[in-house]
Order: sequence, then C-alpha cells, then structure tokens
Amino acid sequence: MKYLVSLLGLFSLTACQSTFITPSVDPSTLVPQPVLIEILAEGQQAVIDGPVDFQNIRLSDYAETSEWNVRDDGFPFVFRMTEGEAIAPEGYVIDVYPDSAVVKVASSAGIHAVFATLKQLVPVAHWPSVKGARITPFFALPSIHIEDAPAFRYRGMHLDVCRHFMPVEFIEKYIDNLALHKFNRFHWHLTEDQGWRIEIKKYPRLTEIGAWRNASQTGPYAEQRFDSTRHGGFYTQEEARHIVDYAAKLGIRVIPEIEMPGHSLAALAAYPELSCTGGPFSVASGWGVFDDVYCAGNPEVYTFLEGVLDEIMDIFPSEIIHIGGDECPKTRWEACSKCQSEMQRNHIADVHGLQSYFITRMERYLNAHGRNIIGWDEILEGGLAPNAAVMSWRGTAGGVQAARMGHEVVMTPGKPLYFDHYQFDPSKEPVAIGGFNTLLDVYAYHPYQGDPGVPEPYQRFVIGAQANVWTEYMETSDHIEHMVQPRASALAEKLWLGKKRPGEDATFMAAMQQHIRRLEAMGWAYAEYVFESQKTEQ
Repeated sequence: MKYLVSLLGLFSLTACQSTFITPSVDPSTLVPQPVLIEILAEGQQAVIDGPVDFQNIRLSDYAETSEWNVRDDGFPFVFRMTEGEAIAPEGYVIDVYPDSAVVKVASSAGIHAVFATLKQLVPVAHWPSVKGARITPFFALPSIHIEDAPAFRYRGMHLDVCRHFMPVEFIEKYIDNLALHKFNRFHWHLTEDQGWRIEIKKYPRLTEIGAWRNASQTGPYAEQRFDSTRHGGFYTQEEARHIVDYAAKLGIRVIPEIEMPGHSLAALAAYPELSCTGGPFSVASGWGVFDDVYCAGNPEVYTFLEGVLDEIMDIFPSEIIHIGGDECPKTRWEACSKCQSEMQRNHIADVHGLQSYFITRMERYLNAHGRNIIGWDEILEGGLAPNAAVMSWRGTAGGVQAARMGHEVVMTPGKPLYFDHYQFDPSKEPVAIGGFNTLLDVYAYHPYQGDPGVPEPYQRFVIGAQANVWTEYMETSDHIEHMVQPRASALAEKLWLGKKRPGEDATFMAAMQQHIRRLEAMGWAYAEYVFESQKTEQ
C-alpha cells in the first residue's frame, strides 16, 4: 500500500514580499545525501511564512487509515493512501514547487526519512531549538525533486552506558541525532563488568549492588590510575520504556544488550552464586577483561538469565536481543567441576564448544518467545547458534564467515567504526583508549570491503553496519558528543547512500562545513578542530 502525503497545508505558502527572506538551503549540504536530487525550477523557491518544527513531529502512532490530519505547531498534515509508483520500504519522493509540496512514501518507515530531509532543508535559524529562531518571518525552500531510499536496512549506532552512566535526557538527545541522520537502530549496551544499568524486578540486587562501583580508572590505561569517586546509576523499567517509545516515534528501534557469559562481573557482585567460584566479587573499577564469568555448568545461571530476558523482552519489542558473547575467558570453566560435568553430559569437546552450548541454549529460549539473538563475532567459536546474527568487531573475518554460513551480519570493525578511538592528532585530543579512526577513514568505509572482503554471492547477508561508542574514557555527555560527531555523519551517509558523492571526499567535506551548523543548532558538542582548516562563516 502506498501513501500520498499532501503537504499543501504544511506551510503557509506565500508570494515573495519585500520583507527579508532567509534563503533556501543548498540541497548539496544534506547529510546523508539523497540518492537523486533535481532542481525543478531554477531560481524559484517555496516561500514559507511561519514556524516549522520537524524535530517534534511524531507520526508512528497513527493508524494506516484512508485519511487523517496531524497538526504540529499549527500546520496540518494531510495523509492519503494511494497506489503509486514503486518506492522502496524506507524510500520516499519529495516534490517542492513554488506553490505546493507533495511527498510520496511506501510505508510509515519512509515518513521518518522524509522529515529528516525536510528538517535539514529548513534553515537552522528557523529551528525551534535555536536561540532567537523565527526572528525572520519568512524563509524559502528550494524548488526541488528528491528520490531517495537507503542502501542498507540496518544503520546503527551503539552506546555503552555501563562504563559511564548517562541520564535519560542525554539518551533522548543521542536518539535525536540518530534520527537527523536516518539511522534506524540504537544498540543500547546495558550490562558490563563495571555496571548493571537496567532494572530487573525479579533480581533487585542487580541494581542495588551491581549498578554502583566505588572507583573508576582514569588516565591512560597503562598508568593504572584510579579515582575514589562512587559512580553508578540505572534506568528504571519505566524510563527504558520511555526511551523505546521515544525512539520508535522517530523511526528507530532500540536493541538492548545483556552481556553473557562474560563481561558479567557486576551481576556476579550481586549474585555470586552464579559464578564458578562463589566469590565474593565487587563491581569492576578498572577496564579490561576479567576471568570471573557466568558458570556454564550451573542450571541456576540459565534460570537467572531467562528471568532477566523475560523482563527485557517485556520492555523492548525489538525482534533481536543482543547477548554479547565476546571476550569470555575460559579459565574458570576449565577448572570448574560443574562446567566439566556439563561438557561430559552433552558430549562437548572443549570449552569453546561449551560457550556455543551456552549461547545456543539462550537462543532456544529467545526463539521460543519469538525473538532472535545477535552477538559479537566470538559466538562463532565452537559453532554458531542456528538462528543467530553476528556483529563482526574484530575486523571482517567473522562477518564473512557468518555470511558464508547464511547468517545475517552487521559489520562493526574496530577499524574504522570504533568511535572511542582517536579521530585527530592524539596530542590535541582528550585521552582515548587508543586506535586512530579519522572522519575520512569512516567516510571511506563500506560494509562489503575489508580484509577479507565479502564475496558477491554472500553480500546479501550483510544487512548493514554500526559504529560502537565504548565509554571507558568518556565521563561526560559532552565528551561522547565530541567523539561521535562528525564521524557519525560520515557513517550515516555511507550506509544510506552506499557510496561516496560525486567528487568524493572534497564534496563531502564541503557539505559538512554547512552540516556542522545543524549540529550546532542541536547543541551538539562535535570535534570542531576537524574543520579548523575548512570552517568558514556563513
């Protein structure tokens, strides 16, 4: 079923008057760049009289009825279903004429992309978030035709809130930024050695004990310095549901991550009986990988995790649940009589097979409840669970292996998609965990490429890519913003457009000189020095 979205009433379209008119935004500065842009009438514009707020338009709650009206800030939107030309599921067509505007979409998913584009076409001086907005009563939109659809159906950004907890207000701001760039997945990393961040009513000690640590590692990793500040926090189930709803109304699905069997020290501090040794444990204050993990031979562990996942599934409607699976040392399992007995009972040859058994068992539970799992590429070790999708972070090899096996893959290699790595001269950057991923490194990335690349017959299993934001060295929201942007803009364009612009890096950087004005309008603390040599005043 196609929709015809008539925006004739969206704006008060008026003839040019002698009053000052804020000029049209150059469509070449849109990020991500649409697939096709054509000027309909050179030199002609739609002159808009009145305020426009695309930031706060929420359409996903509306039923797909034959016709309905939506009003935001006094402007009506009239939606009519109609049959039309073929448009991709998240695609759209926009035509702006001097006296009207028409938008076509194939589904409600395309509406969110429409408003991301229209928001960027509005001069930032008229964004409600900008101090002094709407000082000028008139602005113009270009007379333009746009045809657009994404190259990849999974376009993700990750955020670790375990190393450093972030308030709900910042999570909303983070999602707003994703929506502006047409990302459609928010991977929320909620459990770790350093903190358990989601309320589980069945197991209250997870947040009473597991959500708090008494110190944090500071400075370069090699120095092993620690502060003495208590750090922590968690999201109530009500707050998590709010975030899910907030994201859904912007066309973004939240994927929760509950780490297992490793990276589980915060949970073990709360429930030490779930370990191989019995503890006692404390929530980790330092970064790295720890030997104490869930005991794979203890049936109580599976009962515990099933109880956790029951509440997670109730909160998060995502069709996939991220179960981690990365960096799980096997030291404790090798010495644990329960683990060894479990291996013997199930004819498991080694501890890598035991991890596969663990992951497969959790997959069966989630599958029985209508969900699928996704995990980091270590879940390939010992045998991949039958229905699992893979996030390939240790380069591309794991993703290629999974694709060859017919499993869906999200590419997220550390080079260049770890945004906790340096992006500029390290002497000018805040302390980071290491690595070096520049803005243009990200812009050069393509999910099919790498060492190894994805052979053509298996490319259909690579559904997209994601950047990861690990927060060991990001204590504040401003620091996160600094590390995310402008690199997230580059990734957004590559996942949407699937290629570089004509003219490649130079045209992208020229667009970014203007796009950073939009980041400024959002109050986003991007890495300004990336543009020091190009930045010009409007």
